[in-house]
Amino acid sequence: MSRYDNTPSLPTLHADLAVVGGGPAGLAAALAARRAGAGRVLILERDAAAGGILNQCIHNGFGLHYFREELTGPEYAGRFLRMAEADEGIEIKTDTMVLEIAALPTEAGTRVMVQAVNPADGCFQVEAGAAVLAMGCRERTRGAIAIPGTRPAGVYTAGCAQRYINIEGVMPGRRAVILGSGDIGLIMARRLTLEGAEVLACVELMPYSGGLQRNITQCLEDFGIPLYLSHTIVDIRGRERVEQVVIAAVDEHRRPVPGTERVLDCDTVLLSVGLIPENELSRGAGVAIDPRTNGPLVDESMQTSLPGVFACGNVVHVHDLVDFVTMESGRAGRAAARFLAGGPAGGQTEEAAVPLEAGGNVAYTVPQRVHPGRLDKTCEVFFRVNRVMEDAEIVVSAGDTALLKKARPHMAPGEMERLLLPASLFAGAAGGLRITARPKEAAAGKEGAR
Repeated sequence: MSRYDNTPSLPTLHADLAVVGGGPAGLAAALAARRAGAGRVLILERDAAAGGILNQCIHNGFGLHYFREELTGPEYAGRFLRMAEADEGIEIKTDTMVLEIAALPTEAGTRVMVQAVNPADGCFQVEAGAAVLAMGCRERTRGAIAIPGTRPAGVYTAGCAQRYINIEGVMPGRRAVILGSGDIGLIMARRLTLEGAEVLACVELMPYSGGLQRNITQCLEDFGIPLYLSHTIVDIRGRERVEQVVIAAVDEHRRPVPGTERVLDCDTVLLSVGLIPENELSRGAGVAIDPRTNGPLVDESMQTSLPGVFACGNVVHVHDLVDFVTMESGRAGRAAARFLAGGPAGGQTEEAAVPLEAGGNVAYTVPQRVHPGRLDKTCEVFFRVNRVMEDAEIVVSAGDTALLKKARPHMAPGEMERLLLPASLFAGAAGGLRITARPKEAAAGKEGAR
């Protein structure tokens, strides 16, 4: 039972669409919804300013796909923020923490209630016809990966260190070791070096990097920073401040190999060990969660299991490019506007959805289900592979029948794949479609065996 069933009356704001999160996903969804005909859109952002994580990403490389030019993070966010502020139908409330979301069925349709609090308004609620979840993601901490050793100062997540340097103007340390090779960690290796610190090593547990190849080249190789694959930190030493870390090689089961230990003298450890979609609010509302992505299960319109509740961006699955976040969020915003207008945005017809499954070497797919009758010409699908493959191919099949094959010269877990599937592919595929990735030589061997 939701608190909305018996809570004391709170001041109520009314909106056609409530957007939870004012980062790149929330801003793009709000603008797309307005352009598609939505009325009043209210964005609720917990930080002091909208823009999300992009506000502290002062490096360039953003916008190459969406704007066809290279921008810094603040420049990319600023473009959307200016458009949102110029739209009289969009209101942004910052310093606002959302406490609960509830989708309540009524005789007139879905009613979404959002309870929030901020210093200016106190505790209040928003009543809307639909909602877009765009809360983003957070970093895994030391506690999540259980590194042995003492608990001195000097251990930060990479994003925290990025905020210290780029927003607060504070150096987190002078001699650093980075655990994990996600994109934020790679970028911070370069950032620390440019600010005069020495980055001794980037240490990665897996036999491959978790970041984009361009970041490995530009942030590590260009600065002579070593990347130790199949290694991890087995001990952190220090009393008041980090003094040393011990790294070691790991075997195929990711267990440290005795005798491979190496001591590095440092004062700082940065953790770039993965991102977790922020879905506490989603779970509280009863949204179905995909255990592979830790994000909501969504359909082709980015609608969740709750009619009228959509999700987009890193709250659904962790992206590597903000341009794709924008494109995905635009789809969610347009679908929310159609839902408000009574159109087929998901949950509005009885058409059965076709499951989209992750096959061999594929970690997940987004969306996880597709309504064929609601597609225009294509369905955009994002997925990641779970191993590095050269000269590979993507196979889309229904049962034992391969319907589509796409060649890929290189695929890696750190690089998200994007695939446009023709709408006709879903015809007659009521049992579902499966996406598989495999090296071409493996496929040839299998076919030859037949």
